[in-house]
Amino acid sequence: MKIYSKYLIIAAIAAVLISCKDKEVKEQIAVQTPQEIPVQQDIPNIAKHVPTDEVCMVNDKHMAKKQMEVPFDGKMYYGCCAMCVERIPSDESVRKATDPFTGEKIDKASAYIVSLNEEGNVAYFASEENFQKFMKDNQQATK
Repeated sequence: MKIYSKYLIIAAIAAVLISCKDKEVKEQIAVQTPQEIPVQQDIPNIAKHVPTDEVCMVNDKHMAKKQMEVPFDGKMYYGCCAMCVERIPSDESVRKATDPFTGEKIDKASAYIVSLNEEGNVAYFASEENFQKFMKDNQQATK
């Protein structure tokens, strides 16, 4: 019964602390004055080549900074955290991708990687040539 009471007290204290923190955040948001958001004049880095060492190959995201190297089977893969670093050698599915142009399975370590959107999602192509052909085919399809 004493142990149950301790857990109940700890849970109650945690709930109070969390609810207090939420109120502080809401108050901060309420007092902020609206700011003008500048319109971005640059074309975002969409459908552009990104450096291999800036991509987390587990999450398939361009992180825009160097990632942790994960050497495996004579190739270099990249991960953003310890979990990714552990997963790359043990899970073949995170080392492979499908080339959107050919549909073939390719190795991410040797792929030509391009950004897909502003969120950092990436696509893996077997070569730059495949990427260029893919872009050309899609431009013709949208005309």
